[in-house]
Amino acid sequence: MAHCCDTPGLMPIELAMKKIWQTILPLTEQETVSLTQLVGRVLAQDICALIDVPGYDNSAMDGYALRAEDVAQFGTLRQIGKSFAGTPFLGTVTPGQCVRIMTGACIPTGADAVVMQENTEAKNDAISVLFPVKVGEAIRRRGEDIRMGEKVLAKGHKISPADIGLLASVGVSQANVFRAPKVAIFSTGDELRQPHETLPEGCIYDSNRYALQALLTQAGMQVLDLGVIADNPNKIRNAFLHGDENADVVITSGGVSVGEADFTREILEELGQIDFWKLAIKPGKPLAFGRLPNSYFFGLPGNPVSSMVTFHQIALPALFWLSGKASPIQRLRLKAKALAPFKKRPGRTDFQRGTYTQDPQGNLTVKPLTNQGSGVLSSITKGNCYVVLENELNQVKEGEYVTIEVFDEYFRAN
Repeated sequence: MAHCCDTPGLMPIELAMKKIWQTILPLTEQETVSLTQLVGRVLAQDICALIDVPGYDNSAMDGYALRAEDVAQFGTLRQIGKSFAGTPFLGTVTPGQCVRIMTGACIPTGADAVVMQENTEAKNDAISVLFPVKVGEAIRRRGEDIRMGEKVLAKGHKISPADIGLLASVGVSQANVFRAPKVAIFSTGDELRQPHETLPEGCIYDSNRYALQALLTQAGMQVLDLGVIADNPNKIRNAFLHGDENADVVITSGGVSVGEADFTREILEELGQIDFWKLAIKPGKPLAFGRLPNSYFFGLPGNPVSSMVTFHQIALPALFWLSGKASPIQRLRLKAKALAPFKKRPGRTDFQRGTYTQDPQGNLTVKPLTNQGSGVLSSITKGNCYVVLENELNQVKEGEYVTIEVFDEYFRAN
C-alpha cells in the first residue's frame, strides 16, 4: 500500500481510525447500575425525566409574592404569611395581600409575581413596594427547565459528574449501561524493573504500564494487569492467550518494532490477525492493531511518549467506541501563532508537545517544549497541548499559525 509518507508502507492515522471503527463491534451486554456508580459508564438506554423540573412554580429570589396589579392600586400590602422551600404557604393571596417568600419556595395560590426584598420597605406587616412589578417577575415556572417525559440523555452517552446531578434532579436512581470493557495490559522487555526495585545498569523502570493502568481506570475500563513479560516467545504467547481468554482488549507496550528481541509482532501474527502495524504518526510509528481469537489488541510502542500519545490518540477513542459511546471524542482544536519554529519532515502527522497561552489582545500563541524526544515523558507533564502538524506540513516558521489540540482531562494537570 503506497502512501505519501517519509517511510514506505505507513498508514495515515485517518485511515487507521476508519479501519478500527470498521473492525471493532461495540459491546451489547448490559447491566443496571445505581446512580452513585454511573460516572464514566455509557448509557444503554435513553433517559427520560420522571418529573417536571422545576416541579412547581417557585421564587427566583428572596422577597414577597403578590398580585402584580395590586402594586399600583394599593399604597401598601398586608403580609399574611410566609413561604419557605419545603414549607409552602397554604392559603390564597387576595387583593391587597402578599406573602414573604424565600428563594426556591412555592408560589402561593393567587400570587403572580415576586418582588425582591431590596425593592420594598417593611413596617411590621405593612409592605410598601418601591417599583412597578410585572406579571411573572422572578418566578421560575414549573417544567421550564425539563418537562416530564422529556429525553434528557441519549443512549450511547458517556456519563459525566454533571450528568449525575441532572439524573438525580429528574428522579432517576439507576440506569442500564453497557458493560465496561475489560482490558488486559502487559509490558515486554528484559530491561524493565518496577519502581520499588534496585535498578541495575542498562535497565529502566516500567513507566508505561503504570501510566496505561491510570489512563484506563480514569476512562472507566476494567483493567487486568499481567505485569512485565520477559523477551521470551513462550512467555509472551502465554500472556496473549491469558489476556485473550479473560479480556475484550489486550494492550501491550513494547516489542512491536523490528529488533531481534521484539517477539510481540511475531506472536500476534501466529495467534491472530494484524490489520496494521506501521502508522504515519510521530511519535509512535510502530503501532500494531488487530484481532485475537476472542479479543482485539493494540501493540503500543515502548518509548514512553510514543506509548502515551498513541494510546491517547488511537486506542482510547477505540475503547470508547467498544464501550458503546455513540459519538467520537471531541477534542478542542484551535489555531495559535507559533512563538518559535517547529521542526518537521513531511510524511507523518506529528503530535508535538507545546504550551499555549493567550496574549493581552486575546490571541492564542504556542511554543514547543524544548525536547520532543519519544522518551522524554516530561514533555507531556510540562505541556498543555499537542501541536498537530499535518502529514504534508514542512518546517513551521515563527509567526505562522499552527493547529493545537488542548490536552483533555487525561493529560491536563489543572
